[in-house]
Amino acid sequence: MAASRLPRLNPLPLIAGCCAALLVACGQEGNAQAPAAGMPPPEVGVVTVAPGDVGLVTELPGRLEASRVAQVRARAAGIVQRRLFREGSDVRAGQPLFQIDAAPYAAAHASAQASLARAQANLGQASSLAERYKPLVEANAVSKQDYANAVGAQKQAEADVAAAKAAVQTAQINLGYASVTAPISGRIGRALVTEGALVGQGEATPLAMIQQIDPMYVNFTQPAADVLQLRRALEQGRLKRAAGEGAQVRVVLEDGTDYPQPGRLLFSDLSVDPTSGQITLRAEMPNPKGVLLPGLYVRVRIEQAKAGGAVLLPQQAVTRSPQGDTVMVVTPDGHVSARTVKVGTSQETNWVILGGLKPGELVMVDGFQKVRPNQPVKPVPWQKSAAAAPAAPASAAAPAKS
Repeated sequence: MAASRLPRLNPLPLIAGCCAALLVACGQEGNAQAPAAGMPPPEVGVVTVAPGDVGLVTELPGRLEASRVAQVRARAAGIVQRRLFREGSDVRAGQPLFQIDAAPYAAAHASAQASLARAQANLGQASSLAERYKPLVEANAVSKQDYANAVGAQKQAEADVAAAKAAVQTAQINLGYASVTAPISGRIGRALVTEGALVGQGEATPLAMIQQIDPMYVNFTQPAADVLQLRRALEQGRLKRAAGEGAQVRVVLEDGTDYPQPGRLLFSDLSVDPTSGQITLRAEMPNPKGVLLPGLYVRVRIEQAKAGGAVLLPQQAVTRSPQGDTVMVVTPDGHVSARTVKVGTSQETNWVILGGLKPGELVMVDGFQKVRPNQPVKPVPWQKSAAAAPAAPASAAAPAKS
């Protein structure tokens, strides 16, 4: 009886409201999904593979050395009277540097000249006597013994003149030693003695040092195992020899900056250091502005060989792992696939790729965070940032159009 008093509800308005809410929800979901389905594919930076001959650069520690070094020494004993150069300046060969008291040597030179004059006078007298005796001995006016004595005296006088000339020359040399000159051209350091110092007593006293710093030598070492491996690769044809007379050498200074002018390899030592297993090499570097200084430690980059058919890729494009080295390649239909490659040495911010890529393929360099599975991408030429170190990429040309 109580149930019969409850009012009856009409179900039609409730069903209509539910259908309207469902339609609104479907419309909102459709509006949310429509823009996503119509978004363009994300852009990724790529480089175009262009194989060629790539120089294999090895970086080794080295130290600079002056190409010529000469010690200025006192060869005449005496008191230093004057210093004739400015310390740290450039001097030329034969330029006077020090003046030593020359009075004793000037006196010795004058005495030698006087002895020479006396010997020449005796020679003249002896020669005249021998000339007078010659016709007389033929006429038996003088004995043959007297003539022989006259000829002997003449020859002895000639020997005395020769000895006197040698004494004069020696005295002249000693007098010249009083003026100390530069043996080579170069930059002179500080003076090792001052005016008033007594030098040359018993040994040649060091006075200064001259170093020729243009060009400079850079001495560096390389493991013998690396040298043998390089020679084996060259013999087997896997690598090509560097072009030119010698391998090109570049120097990186202690502050990390590159020295602008390249040098050339002069020689590699024939023996291996038994304590370190290293081979010593020497290169010549131009130094017209005097930027390179003797004794400075540097890093040497040397191109000893070239790899044929290799590619330079930015290091950020290569993923290295114990399972292998891979890059991401953009296919012609715009999809991305992983590719295993063979990585060689590094060159600044690049890797040398020795195999695994074909000419014209597009390799991703940046935009990895934009890639989604099974989603196409739009390849655009990769632009190297200004902060990146200067290095030649494989090719930053626009991707080839299909």
